[in-house]
Amino acid sequence: MATLKLHRTVGVRVGRVQVGGGAPVVVQSMTSTDTTDVAATVRQSYELWEAGSELVRLTVNTPEAAQAVPEIRARLLDLGCDVPLIGDFHYNGHLLLTRYPACADALAKYRINPGNVGTGARRDEQFTTICKVARDHGRPVRIGVNGGSLNQELVLRKMQENTDRDLGRTSEAILNECMVISALESTELALEAGLRKDQIIISCKVSRPASLIGVYRELSRKTDQPLHLGLTEAGMGMKGLVWSSAALGVLLWEGIGDTIRFSLTPKPGGDRREEVYACQELLQALGLRSFAPSVTACPGCGRTTSTTFQELAERVQHYIREQMPAWRQQYEGVETLTLAVMGCVVNGPGESKAANIGISLPGTGEAPTCPVYIDGVHATTLRGTYEELAEAFRALIDTYVASHYPAKTPAAR
Repeated sequence: MATLKLHRTVGVRVGRVQVGGGAPVVVQSMTSTDTTDVAATVRQSYELWEAGSELVRLTVNTPEAAQAVPEIRARLLDLGCDVPLIGDFHYNGHLLLTRYPACADALAKYRINPGNVGTGARRDEQFTTICKVARDHGRPVRIGVNGGSLNQELVLRKMQENTDRDLGRTSEAILNECMVISALESTELALEAGLRKDQIIISCKVSRPASLIGVYRELSRKTDQPLHLGLTEAGMGMKGLVWSSAALGVLLWEGIGDTIRFSLTPKPGGDRREEVYACQELLQALGLRSFAPSVTACPGCGRTTSTTFQELAERVQHYIREQMPAWRQQYEGVETLTLAVMGCVVNGPGESKAANIGISLPGTGEAPTCPVYIDGVHATTLRGTYEELAEAFRALIDTYVASHYPAKTPAAR
């Protein structure tokens, strides 16, 4: 694991999960279902938890959604899923949390956006109401400032100051400063409302990596509250993955950040779990945590005109994700397993020997044999059709997992 200079923070308990205070960086996600559709929300929350999400956030935007939350919580518990649920509130959180105390009690944390909790004098009043509900229910809050819904009164005041004093600052610099001010002032207001420091997490989300890095560096200098990292509206596919990784990777490497989310735009009908896997891959790439066996595979070149190694790598990756919910419960340390699926003799044997289990498939013009190495030693040579190779390699993985990782005791599961 990497040794980093960690940003020392207060620890906050969110249900059974510790955020900050030296705890490992926590992975969280958010459902995309209509919260009033209890069955769909339970199903997706369970899938996110099973994929490894340690916190799951729900939209709570209407009385019907607030009334659905206790039922969602109960059904998840019936399924053996105790993932902490976070309520995402905008505009009317003060009303929903006071009118529906069962919702307030079922949630493990409340997310407040100080930019849209109210205007003028009502902002502080309604923000304070939510904090007092959290205080009375013994729940933490996340003060979540967003670039797209920033307190406009604060922004206008700072813009006018920039003009009046001829400071020459850019609009982006002023907005970034306003985000930090909003987060810190809201934290003070939450403390005045009766919350403790160990009940407050902060986030300041923007959509550009360079701005996000600058904002969080400033936050880390000015507060010791735990910080939630995320590039808001990161985008779809490769763009969302690269931009989020660029921003969060820099901050995490500097020891800044206690819980993360990749706010990826899914394809229509896409798999919401992708944002969980992306968080896990980033943390694992940085050496901060291990979540699942890693699969090394070559990118392919003119030596690998066959697609067999690509198909096998994809199949192995899918198999691991399929098995991990069960393996995580059964075997201690299985997430540290390393696998290699290589496409030719150039790097195939070397990478295969470096993994716990590695296979070197034949490249163009090579003999149709596939040497397999286990812990650096040539263990067997596989031959046959793609299906036969895939089945034999999967059997080797299963045997290795069962024989090399100790079974978890019931108390450790």
